[in-house]
Amino acid sequence: MKTIRLVGYTFGGLSAAYAGYYTVLYLTRWEWQRALISAALLIVVEVFLATVLLLTRLSRLEDRLEQSDARVEEVRKRLEQTRDPVPNHFNWLAAVDRTELNGTQRTFVFVPVLMVAGAALSGLALVIQKIAGATARPGAERRLAGRLAALTAPPLTATVPLESHPALPPARTGRKALAVAAAVGGLILVPLLWSALADATQTRPEPAPAAASTTMVFRVETYGDQSPQAVQLAATDLWETCRRSTAARNDDATLNRMNDGVYTAVIRPALPQHDVMRLRGCLQDANTNRTSAVVLREGQAEQRS
Repeated sequence: MKTIRLVGYTFGGLSAAYAGYYTVLYLTRWEWQRALISAALLIVVEVFLATVLLLTRLSRLEDRLEQSDARVEEVRKRLEQTRDPVPNHFNWLAAVDRTELNGTQRTFVFVPVLMVAGAALSGLALVIQKIAGATARPGAERRLAGRLAALTAPPLTATVPLESHPALPPARTGRKALAVAAAVGGLILVPLLWSALADATQTRPEPAPAAASTTMVFRVETYGDQSPQAVQLAATDLWETCRRSTAARNDDATLNRMNDGVYTAVIRPALPQHDVMRLRGCLQDANTNRTSAVVLREGQAEQRS
């Protein structure tokens, strides 16, 4: 059971690290669709790990409750063993064999009034005792057994004798120091990662490069209808969508078809490096329906003097 739990935690932890890494990577590449898929996978893995942890805790709690119920039941059985199997609450009313007196004298004379009053009180007490025994005995015995269960000896199945356990648990200074160091490292690392991610994904004005134009060569593939007209329509739709993702103006942008679904896009004037990255990420993300694209080459044409 422990091995299976360890394997589950290891698989879940590696999957979470893998999904988190690619979520950040796709965000820095401006590939939003893939980042959303990786983030959804990360959430699924986190829910899986939380479910495994809850099931483990519930299993431990169930085992403890079963052990506690078993000890309470054992104490209750011991209490039942101490009870007289044939209770005789009114011994003075029982018949006496005269041969058992062994010559001793015993008188059986009662005042009639005391006898009638005693019989009435005895009958009333017997009724009250029967009612109380029928209604309160199981619950009272179980509550008493539950209170006494904490005073019982530990089960004999323990492999380590009780005397070998220390009176106080040993101080785990190394583990505490490691936990403190991990917490401090996490507090320092999270703002740094957050700042780096924000710097990589934010939109900010950049100086225009000295190049005359930016060229982007990419291949477009469609699923289902693969006719030249369908590929051309998908490439045009994808290009018009992605060219609007740049912060710099790109009014002078042309798209030319080469061969085998390969297209060349030229933007004048040249885009800054951050906008080139955003354009490449948008093309490779291919959010157009049933269309995929791969950037083959990108570059900038130097401006002639």
